[in-house]
Amino acid sequence: MESLRVALVDDYEIVLRGLEMMLRSYGDFVEVIELDLNRNVDTPVHLTLYDTFAATPGDGPEVHELASNPLAGKVVVYSWDFDEARVQAALANGAAGYLSKGLPAAHLVRALHDIHRGEGQIFQASGGQSKSTLGDWPGREEGLTQREAEVLALITQGLGNAEIADRTRLSMNTVKTFIRSCYRRIGVTDRSNAILWGLDHGFFPDHKRVRPRP
Repeated sequence: MESLRVALVDDYEIVLRGLEMMLRSYGDFVEVIELDLNRNVDTPVHLTLYDTFAATPGDGPEVHELASNPLAGKVVVYSWDFDEARVQAALANGAAGYLSKGLPAAHLVRALHDIHRGEGQIFQASGGQSKSTLGDWPGREEGLTQREAEVLALITQGLGNAEIADRTRLSMNTVKTFIRSCYRRIGVTDRSNAILWGLDHGFFPDHKRVRPRP
């Protein structure tokens, strides 16, 4: 396989650094060119991987803007949300592919090559791969799972429970369950203190440009 030039897009530097480190193990097949927290790819790449962690989903304006940027190559959405309507909306929005965060690293790299060659668009994890510990995320050292961290990040951004449920395509009861588990892990009892904790621990978007590690 050829080595693909890839840009990584997310609002959280820790998430981008985690993806970069994971893909570095496959450096013969994937070269990370840019890490963009401001969604402004300005170097020609084959693919742009858009991570939806605490961000708007693939059917939002950010993916449409990326897909309109000739430097970004093919835009691939990287998400837990595999609601069929949202997947199809993301593809209609300009995404060339849609990948599950439950994919093992080797499968992720293979899927990126398949999308680049036009040999597939949607790659979902099997039932036994519905959870992943790949990459990094805020709160991992405190024991938060990726999904708990995402919910806490959305709380820190000021979203209400209904907005979080819509953004993540989780049921309201599931959102409340994640919130309760987050509170237990970080030692708070209410939303105000959870927001303060989140602001102190990197849960508010970075929104800045960072460079790949040499």
